[in-house]
Amino acid sequence: MRIECIAIGTELLTTRRLDTNSVWLGERLAHLGLGFHRKTAVGDSREDLADLFREALKRSELILTTGGLGPTFDDFTKETFAEILGADLVEDATSRADMMAFYAARKRVPPQVNFKQALIPVGAEPLRNPVGTAPGVWWKDPPGHPGVRIVMMPGVPREMKRMWEEQVEPRLETLAGRAVHTLRMVVCGVPESSLDERTREARDRHGQLEWTILANLTQVELLARGMDRAALEAARVDFEQVLGADLASIGEGNLEDAVLDQLEARGQTLTVAESMTGGLLASRLTAIPGASRTFLGGVTVYSPAAKTALLGLPVAFLAEHGTVSEATTIALAEAARRVLGATWGLAVTGNAGPGAEGEAPVGTVFLAVAGPAGTVSIDRLLPGDRPDVQLRGAAAALDFLRRQIDRS
Repeated sequence: MRIECIAIGTELLTTRRLDTNSVWLGERLAHLGLGFHRKTAVGDSREDLADLFREALKRSELILTTGGLGPTFDDFTKETFAEILGADLVEDATSRADMMAFYAARKRVPPQVNFKQALIPVGAEPLRNPVGTAPGVWWKDPPGHPGVRIVMMPGVPREMKRMWEEQVEPRLETLAGRAVHTLRMVVCGVPESSLDERTREARDRHGQLEWTILANLTQVELLARGMDRAALEAARVDFEQVLGADLASIGEGNLEDAVLDQLEARGQTLTVAESMTGGLLASRLTAIPGASRTFLGGVTVYSPAAKTALLGLPVAFLAEHGTVSEATTIALAEAARRVLGATWGLAVTGNAGPGAEGEAPVGTVFLAVAGPAGTVSIDRLLPGDRPDVQLRGAAAALDFLRRQIDRS
C-alpha cells in the first residue's frame, strides 16, 4: 500500500514547531507492517494545498493529513479536499453535538466560527474527537478515486494520537494483514557504533528479523521487527545475555521508567539534588505516571547559597571544595537522602558552559549516589554545547543510579 503523510501548517516550515506527528504515525504504521513512501510539510496556502492534494490522489492509496481542521481563517483542509473532489460540505449532527457538549462541560458557549468544524464532505465519515472540538474525517473511495482512502486528523498531537489509536488504526488493521511486532531494547552507556559491533554476531543469529539502531543524546535504541513472536522472544533472551547491565529497558519505556520500576519492585524511594541539570532529573522522573510512589522529590541547588540554605552544606566546605567537585556532589547526595529519608539520594554537579567554572572544563559532570550500602561517585567529561551537556548529564545520572540499584 502506498501511503503518504501531509503535515499542514506554516509553523512547520519555520523553527517554531517540529512535525512530530508524522514521526509518531510512522512508528504506528510499522506495527501494522506498513510504512510511508512520502512525507510532506506544507504551509497554509490554499493553492499549494490543492496542488499537493491532487498529486497525492494520483500516487497514493492512503493519504494521512494532520492539521488544518480548526475554526480559524487558515484552517481549510476539508474545504480544499472537498473543492478538488467536487463534494459538498454538510453539517454532521453528531459532530455539532460533541462540540456543544465540549463547551458545556467547561461552562462556555462556542463561538459561531467553531461550527464550521462540524462540516463533513458528503460521502465521508466523521471521526469523533474526545479531547478537542475538531472531528477528523475518514473518506473511502472519494469521487473519481476508487481504492483511495483519505484520513484527515487534527494537528494537535494529543488529539491526533487519540483519534488514531481509537478510530483509525482499528480500520487499518483489516487492510494490513498480519501485524508486525517490535522488540525494543534501550541501551545506555554504549555509543551507537560500539553497540553495532558488539551485537553484530547476535543480529546475524536472528537474521530473520529486521534490525534498526536509533541513537539520540541520551540513549541508543535497538529495534527488531518481525511477524513471528517466538522469534522476537528468542532474540530478547539472547540479547539480555549479550548486553548485560547496559540493557536499561525492554518495551515502550525509557531510562526513567526503568529506574522507577526498579525502585517500586524493591519498595524503595528516591530524592535528587541537582545543580548543572537545573531540574531535568526531576522533570524526567515526574513525567512518568505513578512516579510519586517512589520519587519523594528533589531540589535544584543551583547556587552556593542554595546548597547551604536548602541542604545544609557549610559555606567553608564549599569554599574549600568548590561547587563543581566530587566532594560537593557526594555531600549533596547524602544530604538529599537524609532530608527526605529516602532509600537513595542522587546528585549531579558540573559545568555545562559556555565558560570555565573554577578548574572544571566545559562538559565536566560529577555524579554521586548515596544508598543503603554507602555512597559512590564518578565523573564524566561530556561533549556538546550547553543543552547537550545538560541532557547527557541527566541521563548519565539516571543510568549511574540504575546500575547502583541493580548491584544492591
